[in-house]
Amino acid sequence: MEVLYPRCAGLDVHKDVVVACVRLAQPQGAAMHEVESFATTTSELCKLADWLTERACTHVVMEATGVYWKPVWHVLEEFFELVLANAQHVKNVPGRKST
Repeated sequence: MEVLYPRCAGLDVHKDVVVACVRLAQPQGAAMHEVESFATTTSELCKLADWLTERACTHVVMEATGVYWKPVWHVLEEFFELVLANAQHVKNVPGRKST
């Protein structure tokens, strides 16, 4: 499989917490994963931005569920290439944790 974004992250955004998973491609072909949780306060979202920057992430994706994604988007938009995915489209992607 061709790697399109070797340093990317996916965010699971909730009302009180954002769970971030970073996927970093390794030269040997395997990918390294790191997961961290952050509160949704501005200071914690800035910590999220720092955490992603330390891992040299270039692209960040999140689902557009409710309005909870909006503050996260505003904090991260100047640092990363952001993708807002439609939850209905993501649901049909192979490899999801649930059906």
